[in-house]
Amino acid sequence: MDFYKNIFEASPYSLNRIDKEQFILPLLHHLTLLHYEQCKPYSRLLDSLYDIHHTQNFASLSEVPYFPVQLFKTGKMQSVRDEEVVKTLTSSATTSQQVSKIALDKETSMLQTKALVSIITSFIGPKRLPMIILDSKSIFKDRAKFSARGAGILGFSNFGRDHFYALDENMDLDLAGLKSYIEKYSDQTIFIFGFTFMIWQYFYQVLKSSDEYLLLNNAILLHGGGWKKLQENAVTNTVFKDALSDRSGIQKVYNYYGMVEQTGSIFMECDHGFFHAPNFSDILIRDYRDWSCLPDKESGVLQTLSVLPKSYPGHSLLTEDLGTIQGVDSCCCGRKGTYFSIEGRIPTAEIRGCSDTHAQDALISNQVKLI
Repeated sequence: MDFYKNIFEASPYSLNRIDKEQFILPLLHHLTLLHYEQCKPYSRLLDSLYDIHHTQNFASLSEVPYFPVQLFKTGKMQSVRDEEVVKTLTSSATTSQQVSKIALDKETSMLQTKALVSIITSFIGPKRLPMIILDSKSIFKDRAKFSARGAGILGFSNFGRDHFYALDENMDLDLAGLKSYIEKYSDQTIFIFGFTFMIWQYFYQVLKSSDEYLLLNNAILLHGGGWKKLQENAVTNTVFKDALSDRSGIQKVYNYYGMVEQTGSIFMECDHGFFHAPNFSDILIRDYRDWSCLPDKESGVLQTLSVLPKSYPGHSLLTEDLGTIQGVDSCCCGRKGTYFSIEGRIPTAEIRGCSDTHAQDALISNQVKLI
């Protein structure tokens, strides 16, 4: 724990490739053996697919055993006793999908929180800012729907104060209340959080259809949680940013990539449009034809590694996303470590981002009403 404490006190992007690998490889090896001993489903998979008993140390990140993220939808994957679990997170999913269930003990939850604080404050600063949440408080009323979306709102709300929820329970924009809030903090930086599709659908589209313009030039917008629905409508990251800037004046827009299976280890987008791996996590790109690691600049399936998951075997996961490593230690933003881009979901992958699943559920609901 002392080493974790030290690493969180430093800049989250301070380690170069060599130093990071020296830091995380022993921890990933430790976690692999820990989960092998404590989680029977995980140990059975390792026995059947990997020679774990003869693995003394990993020579490189590519040697760390990995499994599809879908693993957490197939059964109980935890490495602590039930009485040690302080919270269970579930992934976003449409009503027709199974969800991942992630068991967190006190230590893992604390590590994830420290990691998230380290990452976010490096972008927006340590001071808690007045905060607009582009979502509805109703998400907290139905505990059955309190999943990645609700957990995301609660997690990021810790970085703000005097929270204003801009949408009512019907997902209608409270434009009058929003204008009043913006005027109240016109001389301060406002922190705005929301999920990508929902920002586009319930914020930008409403402003556009109402021919409204806001003065949020000093605001910082953080968003993530699914691009599938926007990409289907040819809304790229550039189009998204330009449209928001035109209607709201927001200039600082940061996208993030993350998943409930590795909460805390999110990958933030820098001003040059690349996602960055912090000190306590990294990524690899694998060729779907033989699962070998691909070199930089080649697109493949994204594998994410994190030293944070101690209560469940989520430290090395094969995602359902396509990505490309654009470089290491050389981004113009000055951050060290791996930086990469995301090309989207694997074509056969199910919808699972917070925004995307909300959009899909809304579509299903509307279809049911029409029957």
